[in-house]
Amino acid sequence: MSVSYQAVGWNRQKKVYDWTLALGLLSYLGLFIGLTVATHPEITAETLLIRAFGTAALLLLHIVLAIGPLCRLNRRFLPLLYNRRHLGVTMFIMALAHGVFSIIQFHLLGPLNPLVNVLVGNSRYGDLSQFPFQPLGLAALGILFLMAATSHDFWLANLSAPVWKSLHMLVYLAYGLVVAHVALGILQYETQPLLVALLAAGGLTLLSLHLWAAWRERGADRSLAEADDAWVDVCAVDDIAEKRGKVVTVAGERLAIFRYDGKISVLSNVCQHQNGPLGEGKIVDGFVVCPWHGYQYKPDCGASPEPFNEKIPTFEVRLDNNRVLVNPRPNLPGTPVAPALIEGSPSHG
Repeated sequence: MSVSYQAVGWNRQKKVYDWTLALGLLSYLGLFIGLTVATHPEITAETLLIRAFGTAALLLLHIVLAIGPLCRLNRRFLPLLYNRRHLGVTMFIMALAHGVFSIIQFHLLGPLNPLVNVLVGNSRYGDLSQFPFQPLGLAALGILFLMAATSHDFWLANLSAPVWKSLHMLVYLAYGLVVAHVALGILQYETQPLLVALLAAGGLTLLSLHLWAAWRERGADRSLAEADDAWVDVCAVDDIAEKRGKVVTVAGERLAIFRYDGKISVLSNVCQHQNGPLGEGKIVDGFVVCPWHGYQYKPDCGASPEPFNEKIPTFEVRLDNNRVLVNPRPNLPGTPVAPALIEGSPSHG
């Protein structure tokens, strides 16, 4: 999305992203199949495909969940966030292929409907070594389908950003179901400790990344004041780089303070597209640009350029002895607010 409105197309960055994803996935599948056939020549084609697609989906799921904290830790990972939904949809396709081949091999010829047989074919819930792990995988696949089906911005716009975000946070529930599905399956059908070690290493890596990112951002979540404070001293003017933002938390809400052309404006830090951190973006051509997907907002009113209609809350701001003071009570999204003028700047004069 930008001020020069045009239909979304497959620009060069999108093509590079998708080609890299496709080639990487094909390389993985080829390597996995080749090594598996070389080490287990007795394996059937169905089992080979089940394992190839299943491990590919699990690997992609780990990558999807790692991108968020990696971007919080280092901005150089932000290009991975661009079109992460393509990565998620690809992961779902791999998981779907894994599920379809599993149902064909293990449930197609039974007297019951294959999906029903997945759910009721094994009822030994009291035996860990025989626990029915396949329903867990089916439940995870249902969540991943829901996410893939609503990945387009059409659903984001119609469901609203908070609802869409909450829906897609179910990926963590899906991950838990997938881990249980794989772990219980390994306990029942495999004896190699390496598989368990790899699964544990993946979970530990994700947990470490999320905890590290949360620890790094703990300072940003320390509220500087309560909502009933009239004006809150949030920072010095010199703390904000030109055409850049600074993120602070006031009354439990993250605000983005921008300095540009001798002026200071304050907006909500939450982009209406996918809740991206606006304060980590910059001002380009007079618009605040979200670092995640390039959505733009006018710094003095929080409205997107026409013909777009996204709007975010604004905040009253003033300067006192080179300090930035903010009223913690948000204005309605899209409300114009006169920027505070920096003393000595051309705008102030």
